[in-house]
Formats: sequence, C-alpha cells, structure tokens
Amino acid sequence: MDTIQLLGYTAGGFVVFASLPQIIKIMKSRRTADVSLPMYITLNIGIFLWIIYGFFTHQSAIIVTNIAFQIFNIIILFLKLKHG
Repeated sequence: MDTIQLLGYTAGGFVVFASLPQIIKIMKSRRTADVSLPMYITLNIGIFLWIIYGFFTHQSAIIVTNIAFQIFNIIILFLKLKHG
C-alpha cells in the first residue's frame, strides 16, 4: 500500500467513525427529534454515488470507506425512522 492510498484510508476512517457518536447517542436516548431526515436521506444518496465512483475509478480506499460510512448512516436513518 502506497502513502497516498494509506492517506485515503485514514481520511475515510475518520469520516466513517464520525458517525459513531450519533449512533451511540440515539441508541442510548432513543430520541431522534434533532436528527434531520432529509439530511440523512441526501447523505446516503451521496455516499452511494461515491461508492459507484470508486468502482468506476478503481479506488479501493473510496469504495471500502464509503461502504462502511454507508452502513453507519443507514443505521442512523433506520433509527430515525424507528424512533422519529
């Protein structure tokens, strides 16, 4: 793995794990009133498009990190719909 690819994975890792505090807070409080449904729908569409872009450009760091990010944000979206 070269330095640029490592940078991509590192940056992606920070973006992915940025969702964890929100997931934990929702799971503990079961409150999602302040979570914007349109924002998370739009974000999930954008992440999906990044995954497609990663496949077309053969950039594994974009593919892997955005799949993980997509999973975390689908969890938030699910929790919003469940507790919203």
